[in-house]
Amino acid sequence: MTKIALYGISQCDTVRKARQWLDQRGVAYMFHDYKKEGADPVRLRAWVEAESWEAILNRRGTTYRKLPESLKADLDAEKAILLMEAHPSAIKRPVVEYPEGLLVGFNPDEWKAALD
Repeated sequence: MTKIALYGISQCDTVRKARQWLDQRGVAYMFHDYKKEGADPVRLRAWVEAESWEAILNRRGTTYRKLPESLKADLDAEKAILLMEAHPSAIKRPVVEYPEGLLVGFNPDEWKAALD
């Protein structure tokens, strides 16, 4: 059995689609809800090192767009990690950790290639 961890927000439509996709394929996974459990800065740092802060931070989402400009100015990896830790809804969803790597966002073709 593959050890998969899915990170997101249970009320997010994209996360729901991703969970349904995994369930339909009988893929066992652990779900971590940012709203209930927060975002671990050590994990965020690992994701940023693996994929880049630009890939992990959801700059198109409502949470990010509503942030004060002072928080969004001069972003770099460290500032992005602190911002995502304080505002987990600004993390792109879902993020999946699996033995061979990381998936960011829900792309069924990419997920099929990685997880099937």
